[in-house]
Amino acid sequence: MFPEPKLSWKSWPFAERPLSSALLLLFLAFLTVFLYKLAVLDWQMPIFYFLGLALVYGNLLPYFIITEYFLYEDEIRVRYIFFKIRRPWSDFGCFYKDKRGVMLSTFKMPRRLDPFRGQSLRFSKTQTEVPELLEILHSKIGKQY
Repeated sequence: MFPEPKLSWKSWPFAERPLSSALLLLFLAFLTVFLYKLAVLDWQMPIFYFLGLALVYGNLLPYFIITEYFLYEDEIRVRYIFFKIRRPWSDFGCFYKDKRGVMLSTFKMPRRLDPFRGQSLRFSKTQTEVPELLEILHSKIGKQY
């Protein structure tokens, strides 16, 4: 029925990095109180409070949820709790690696638009998938920077 993925793994930064997660939660608690005092009590504009928190928490959502990655022969699939992303290999022109993951770029060379147009693949805590992942990316995309 469904094709078997060539490679799959899960990433959950919130559980994999407990110290960073604790510091982030402290910062978010401080930010929540600060924004409440500023927007609701001082400005009396609660809409700014809710919009500000929605933007901050919305941007940080991938850090708090489990992300599953599936690499198939013709496409890559990324599954979050709420939605799935499917992208063919032909969408990507190059890739580059850092210590926490790989960025798949839609351009032939790395660009500043990559976080918006490309696809980020975070490694798991053990990073056991990295050698096989890089091998697959070399065969499917080719250019590494």
